[in-house]
Amino acid sequence: MGTCTVCGTSTDGPICDTHQEDVLFDFRGDRANQLTDGRFYRGVVDGYADFGVFIDLSPRVTGLLHRSKLDKRLESLDWEPGDTVCVQVTNVRDNGDVDLGWSIRQTDREFRGVLIDEPEGDRLADEENEENEEEPEADSGNASEATDPATTQQESDAATATDPDPSVATDHDDASEEPDEATATDAHDGEPEDVETEESDDISTEAPVDTENETTAEAATTETDQTDDAGAVQVEAATEDDEPAAVERVAIDSLRDHVGSDVRLEGEVVSVRQTSGPTVFELGDESGVVDCAAFVEAGVRAYPDIETGDIVRLDGEARVRRDELQVETETLVELTDGERETVESRMQEALDAEAAPDAFKPLAADDAVAAARDGIESVATAIRRAVFASRPVVVRHAATTDGYVAGAAIERAVLPLVREEHTSADAAYHYFDRRPLEEGSYGMADATKDTSRMLDNQERHDEKLPLFVFAAAGSTEDSTDGLEMLDIYGVDSVVVDSLAIAERTEELATATATVPERTAGTVGANVAAAVNDDVRADLGHLPAVTFWENTPDVYAGLAADSGIDAEAAGQLREAIALEAFYQSYEDKRELIIDLLFDQEVGLAASVSEQFTEKLDAELRTAEENLETRTVDGTEVSVLDMDAYTHRYDFPPKFLLLDTLFRRHRDETPVVVGYGTDELYVRATDADLDGIAAAAADSAPNAGIDVKAVRVGKLSFLSGRREEGVDAVLDATVDQL
Repeated sequence: MGTCTVCGTSTDGPICDTHQEDVLFDFRGDRANQLTDGRFYRGVVDGYADFGVFIDLSPRVTGLLHRSKLDKRLESLDWEPGDTVCVQVTNVRDNGDVDLGWSIRQTDREFRGVLIDEPEGDRLADEENEENEEEPEADSGNASEATDPATTQQESDAATATDPDPSVATDHDDASEEPDEATATDAHDGEPEDVETEESDDISTEAPVDTENETTAEAATTETDQTDDAGAVQVEAATEDDEPAAVERVAIDSLRDHVGSDVRLEGEVVSVRQTSGPTVFELGDESGVVDCAAFVEAGVRAYPDIETGDIVRLDGEARVRRDELQVETETLVELTDGERETVESRMQEALDAEAAPDAFKPLAADDAVAAARDGIESVATAIRRAVFASRPVVVRHAATTDGYVAGAAIERAVLPLVREEHTSADAAYHYFDRRPLEEGSYGMADATKDTSRMLDNQERHDEKLPLFVFAAAGSTEDSTDGLEMLDIYGVDSVVVDSLAIAERTEELATATATVPERTAGTVGANVAAAVNDDVRADLGHLPAVTFWENTPDVYAGLAADSGIDAEAAGQLREAIALEAFYQSYEDKRELIIDLLFDQEVGLAASVSEQFTEKLDAELRTAEENLETRTVDGTEVSVLDMDAYTHRYDFPPKFLLLDTLFRRHRDETPVVVGYGTDELYVRATDADLDGIAAAAADSAPNAGIDVKAVRVGKLSFLSGRREEGVDAVLDATVDQL
């Protein structure tokens, strides 16, 4: 029993529960589950991604400070790799991922003390200093080899990354004692050196020679093209005259069979990132991707001539670091001419075979989906090819129930493939992203933002250009400007939708899959099954969630087989719609997973109840103020949305108009809602482009144009509102 360093109350350690957040902790553990949620820890900036900053809390534990947790824009953060910072641990996930929070306190003096957090318990930092003062100098014959208690986190990280372990022969009083074999490696060029000729101020150059090992080395022979039990190819290498020992070329997916051994890898450099310690080359071959650490000195770029896309040969030692596979690089050379062509050919053949999905089998016996088989298989192949070529996959989808379900289905299929392909724990963040589009159209504003981000990632992280997947988005004419922007930079895109694909979109997209008789969520779920058949069982209920009415029996039955009846499907539909409205530009990955896949008890029902309350309140006001007009003998319903809706509250205007139309279409076949300079049209089989063209001819000065086909939105000049509304009503009735 001790006393709290802050308040003096009795406690089991140096800090009581009340004051856990008042002190700063230095973490000395090697596993994420040894951290304590809520505590503030000292860490070292490891590197940046477009979604946040990676912070090393210890040499083996790294956390992510997401950009949403910062009190400023990520681009304005002045941290550099290697900087010591203070962060708060907000969550440690079951898979070992660590979520970090921002700390306004960034110096020791801003906390009420510093404690050591180690697996055995907490202790005062002063106790460590006292122990180090009492500890005798290490008996190694070399004072500089003694442990320095002031070793920084940066030095620790660098040492762990390279793991130099030379045992240097020294003079001993006991002549019968055999010295260890000495080996040294230059981390820059990877060439071994003879330690008998290495000079140092602290190490004697007259150390005794291990004659037994020397004799063995002289007798060694050259081994060529032998194959071991793990399928590794023995590469020719001499072991005499101080040449390095034979190295095995292995496939990356077999590295776990070679941990602790020297290996040779041949493949493509997928990315390069500079940490506070080593340079990390992400290397991919025909079987997978692995991080390879090369160390010159802390924070200095190793092999500066090697860039993303180079075909290389890398020799090093396979190790496990932070519970992840990693290769400690000894030599790295770029391949040219015939050697390069051999490796490229091997990788291309493997990519072609791996990217092609198995014969597509629809989720249900649905002729409409079966008719789109070729498009679904083409989209699935493009997605799989991007994953296995280590290209990021970016899903852009409408911020609607249909869009979220389509995007989440593809996410469900792609993430396991990414994790299988890449050994690093943060690969799911680097190689997959899902970003909602508020109105389902991909305009220049969205394309400019995406282009800026991908070019920045290419410049800062040597990241490949991504594949864009448009789900319930991108198919209509109002998205062609954005798609053309991507096309300028040679970026591939695919489209998954239920709307007809515009002619220009067909020209720009790599592949398209659309089923007009169904929802985009239905198509997206089938694409997901084609991408990764292992997740098929997770997808069966998704199509039923996306139908607001007239759910096809085949999908209602499929959902029921998954344990989702009509009521539960309705609750999920409404819950997704409500959550899609809030923070519409955020993917809300964990929340969507909880709703759609993990089926958190009571979550969908609770959110659905809020959906109903908010929608009903808005509907009561709207229906009381619906205006009925007669246009060419047809009664239509018109709502002034500026006057009779809450502009920034749920529901969004398109969802309100959808509900009004379903309620009143038997009485009035057209429902129109208008605001200051925008107008929403609801009519059976309405051709919005045709309506806009006819209305523009009728009112040429009103500036009538299509704003977003997916949500039935037109725009006009506010000063010509009455003229514009009348022209649209006339054109809509004429089209009936």
